[in-house]
Amino acid sequence: MRAALETIVLAQPRGFCAGVDRAIEIVEKALAKFGAPIYVRHEIVHNTYVVNDLKAKGAIFIEALDEVPAGATLVFSAHGVSRAVQQEAAARGFRIFDATCPLVTKVHVEVAKLARQGYEFIMIGHKGHPEVEGTMGQLDGGIHLVEDVADVARITPAQTDKLAVVTQTTLSVDDATDIAAAIKARFPKVREPKQQDICYATQNRQDAVKLLSTQVDVVVVVGSPTSSNSNRLAELARKLGTPGYMVDSAADLQPQWFDGCQRVGLTAGASAPEVLVNQVIERIKALGAVAVQTLTGEPETVKFPLPKGLRVEDDDASAV
Repeated sequence: MRAALETIVLAQPRGFCAGVDRAIEIVEKALAKFGAPIYVRHEIVHNTYVVNDLKAKGAIFIEALDEVPAGATLVFSAHGVSRAVQQEAAARGFRIFDATCPLVTKVHVEVAKLARQGYEFIMIGHKGHPEVEGTMGQLDGGIHLVEDVADVARITPAQTDKLAVVTQTTLSVDDATDIAAAIKARFPKVREPKQQDICYATQNRQDAVKLLSTQVDVVVVVGSPTSSNSNRLAELARKLGTPGYMVDSAADLQPQWFDGCQRVGLTAGASAPEVLVNQVIERIKALGAVAVQTLTGEPETVKFPLPKGLRVEDDDASAV
């Protein structure tokens, strides 16, 4: 007799991280304070549900700054932007709020500081990802992108005495470690970050999937196709030998994924809201699951402050 679907096992932690919470709150506070429309350069975070929800509230998502009318309010997405975009936005006179995740900003600050000391850089990341474009765009040159170990052999820095590594914050921890080792082998004097650039939330969610994968027959990740950290979670489950699927919403679930499965693991990328997780739970229950349990995991208490002009104390001061 074939196994019947019984239990949904929830990873912990999962879903929104502090940077995503902050980015969404910035757009919502700007809408409340200044009214619609609020323009956002690029998707504020890589999640279809979140973007559509903010569109309904009056946010307009753009890629080119010439789409933004003079005098408008502009928000930079959580992924960060290049210096050229920052300078153009300032020159156009927009009211600007920067929703760049502070952990991405930390990388930008480090790049700028070391560049002044004469360093070149190797960046581990995915070509075309907005975070990578934003970080590489902090400099006019001297930063080389590697996506895998093979790329390390191809790069040709102008000098190797002052060479530093930086990393996209949403990568696979294990893959980034392998690439960093290849860089160190080729460039023994390379300067590595004092603290790993991959963010705490990415690390925690990957660790949770490692634990989850050993206890279930299949793993479902809630996240949009454009979300780097969500893709890494599904990849990680598969790498560990457990079938892993990613869904943008409950409608994407395929009943055949659960054939012969008793226990379904469920997690969500750092830009996926809990409301979507709950909808997926209800859909899997409709397919036969009767119990839900949550694994223990790393507690997250990080909270990032809002930018000046959107804090409660700013409103209080203007009312005096």
